[in-house]
Amino acid sequence: MSGTSEIEADRKAAGAAPPETAMPGWGFRVWAMLIVVCGAFMLDALDNIMVGIATPPIQAEFGMSNNTLQWVVSAYVLGFGGFLLLGGRMADLAGRRRVFLVGVAVFAAGSLLGGLGDTSVMVVVGRFVMGIGAAFTAPAALSIIITSFPAGAQRNRALGIYTACGAVGYSTGVIVGGTLTELGWRWTFLLPVPIVAIVFLGGLFLVPRDPAPVRGRKYDVAGAVTITAAMLLLVFAIVEAPSSGLLAARTAGAFAAAIVLIAAFVVIERRAAEPLLRLGLLRVPSLVGASLVAAAILGTYMSFQFIGGLYLQSYLGWSPLQMGLAFLPVGLLIMIIAPRAGKLIGRFGVHGMIFAGFVAYTLSYALFLRIDDSASYWWVVFPSVALIGVAFPFSFPAANVLATSDVADEEQGVAAGVLQTGYQVGAAIVLAVIAAISSIEGGVQGDRATQLESYHTSLHVLLGISLVTTVLTLIPALRARRRAEPASASA
Repeated sequence: MSGTSEIEADRKAAGAAPPETAMPGWGFRVWAMLIVVCGAFMLDALDNIMVGIATPPIQAEFGMSNNTLQWVVSAYVLGFGGFLLLGGRMADLAGRRRVFLVGVAVFAAGSLLGGLGDTSVMVVVGRFVMGIGAAFTAPAALSIIITSFPAGAQRNRALGIYTACGAVGYSTGVIVGGTLTELGWRWTFLLPVPIVAIVFLGGLFLVPRDPAPVRGRKYDVAGAVTITAAMLLLVFAIVEAPSSGLLAARTAGAFAAAIVLIAAFVVIERRAAEPLLRLGLLRVPSLVGASLVAAAILGTYMSFQFIGGLYLQSYLGWSPLQMGLAFLPVGLLIMIIAPRAGKLIGRFGVHGMIFAGFVAYTLSYALFLRIDDSASYWWVVFPSVALIGVAFPFSFPAANVLATSDVADEEQGVAAGVLQTGYQVGAAIVLAVIAAISSIEGGVQGDRATQLESYHTSLHVLLGISLVTTVLTLIPALRARRRAEPASASA
């Protein structure tokens, strides 16, 4: 690659718009379409926070054990992570709008099943169905944004708004979830249904219609079946490991079966005329790097929230609503910063933004190590929460821009599926490790000294992951900066 093409590639990955593509104003229809598509992401964040707050009364009503209760959360992760690659590829082949609408409808069906279910099994199945719906809407929504807005300032701005909508869901979820749980946990499942109806109607009328599917096109059914089964088994094994044990027959068998199916999938994709996942995509450095960053982002943050919840509720005795309010600054800061992410990416580049984000994550986890028997919220908890609120809108939109920067439009759906898989698998793996540490060291039922020690051990693990990621993201940030300097000078 010549020096000029390298500079152009860096400019594209950094989100810098070419001079001739100054960002025009967006009309009502563009804004309405973007809000509708972002609504699915907002709903996902809203629902997860609300259901997380509602788990204690769900456990009380059905007499569920702790191991059974965790499936109210884990079933969603299982459906989401298991069907992501299939959902992403279907968005490319069957049409992004079609897959988005189908996913939204499936999500609504799962919400109704969980909210109206009269057994714990129906609640868990409802969550699994909701996860499947999200697995189709998430890559479809992201690919709709990527293909609707040109690379550069417009796309970066749209992705910043996408992140902000997730923050709106998160912020309102901690308040609404606590309030609805007081009325009855079923309302946390039923509230999303009318919101889903609005998103569905908006998608029906505002999202551009898909072109007619190509006739005679062959679908990679064998690849779809093997990779979906492999991802389901992999996520199941990760989630099950803390309670059953890593070497237990069920866990080890699921891991082994997942590995065999992944190997079979690779063989199938090499021979398929129109593969579900073109293996060459996994050799695109920006996509692979962004997916690994995504795993570190959500893996460490979800685990931090898990530890924070245990510390504030189990150790200090706070109510679920108090805990939600304690984390509210995360969502508020994301709402403020995320809409400006496009301009920040244009100025500092995606690599610089990701590096800065992980500096903030690392400081947050390091500061939270100060927790003790009577930690002050404003002196100990708030600084860590506030840093997360800065880190997330720096790193999340930048990772999305980086992942899709070198991918053709016809493969944006599957690329979004790969990226989202990074987020979900990273969250499942790191959270499983942290849950195992809590279980081994008596982090939930042990004496107070043992509990506090387990929190510190878990935080050291998160700090290590975040610190390593910070160092690794510094290298491409420095390279991009050195390459950008001559380009700026010549411009």
